[in-house]
Amino acid sequence: MFSTTISIAGHPPGKLAALFRHGKRATGPLLRFGRFAGLPALPRTDLAGIHHQPCASAQPKGPDPMHIFDRNSKRLQRERAALDAESSTYDYVHDRVAEDLADRLEDINRPLPHVLDMGARSGHLAKFMRPEIVEKLTMCEMSEGMLMRDAHLDGQLSIAKPVRVVADEEAGLPFPDNTFDAVISSLSLHWVNNLPAVLKDVRRVLKPDGVFLGCMFGGETLFQLRGALQLAEQERRGGFSPHLSPMVETRDVGRLLQAAGFAITTIDVDEFNIGYPSIYELLHDLRGMGESNATYKRSPNLSRDVLLAAGAAYQEIYGEERGIPATFQVFYMVGWKPDPSQPKSAARGSGTISLQDIDKAVLDQAKAAGIDMSSLNITHANEAGAEADGTRPPPGSPK
Repeated sequence: MFSTTISIAGHPPGKLAALFRHGKRATGPLLRFGRFAGLPALPRTDLAGIHHQPCASAQPKGPDPMHIFDRNSKRLQRERAALDAESSTYDYVHDRVAEDLADRLEDINRPLPHVLDMGARSGHLAKFMRPEIVEKLTMCEMSEGMLMRDAHLDGQLSIAKPVRVVADEEAGLPFPDNTFDAVISSLSLHWVNNLPAVLKDVRRVLKPDGVFLGCMFGGETLFQLRGALQLAEQERRGGFSPHLSPMVETRDVGRLLQAAGFAITTIDVDEFNIGYPSIYELLHDLRGMGESNATYKRSPNLSRDVLLAAGAAYQEIYGEERGIPATFQVFYMVGWKPDPSQPKSAARGSGTISLQDIDKAVLDQAKAAGIDMSSLNITHANEAGAEADGTRPPPGSPK
């Protein structure tokens, strides 16, 4: 029988949590979407290794070192997921993020006659779009089975029937220049190898002053699962192989948008937790979503003993009585195609009001209102203002 107390040479069991949390905050309450409410954990023998069965394309070597993801395997994974009679059961993560992205689209506060949903999957975004905002929607997806999965439900949408196009965004968008008022991508870009080229292609198909709204999983996504698998494989095999794909960081997203030529860029981050009875349901659902690992260097399978060890480690380090949490981190990004009508930043040094004067005005108003501002670091603010408006050089600069 496998014990839930796991140790690695040189690290007693009590230090495992500290070893794999890396200073991360507590996972917080579990968010459940009703899928597992009241259901017991599935038997280990039923789901052991199900997430890690090799795809039809097996493990080809990447065409070059810059290609991390096997796009053909990802297409086959989505095709397989779409064939499941209960495929829509696994939409809860993509639907949640798509709804948030649709809300951000409405914040633009202007009609968008023609919108492209890039990497549309089965049409998660279309469910939440309103005809007052979007007049025409074109959905682009590399998996024909996933793209057509819900085509018979188009009559239930609030917007007009979408146009469906089977195409891989990484191979180039099959649309003329200056076609769309907005391009949206929901949880698809994290499987793209050449993000700079794809983002430049997005800018190409946008009309001047068109907007790109996208979101992708960030580096903290499934950090509990990543740590548990590494811990289990290190103990059982003396080393570990990548079972989860690499993710980008916040700083990378902003640089990518600017390098692609977008203006007025904005990046923000959201995180949410979903509860599962055990690691086996989590792996099962990831496969049902079509989010299985698709890196070229992925391990073709995960042995039963390593999976059992990972499940025990996950529960021991991160679990609670109700089950285990899985964290999903999402980067939201906004960028605009440059246009002369867009507001421009003022030239450096053109300011006519000193930040010191603003600080003084705030302090005077607070004093008049009887508000104690002594606890604020006003001195630091004044110093920063002096550096910004040029009245005092920053530390280390020539006198």
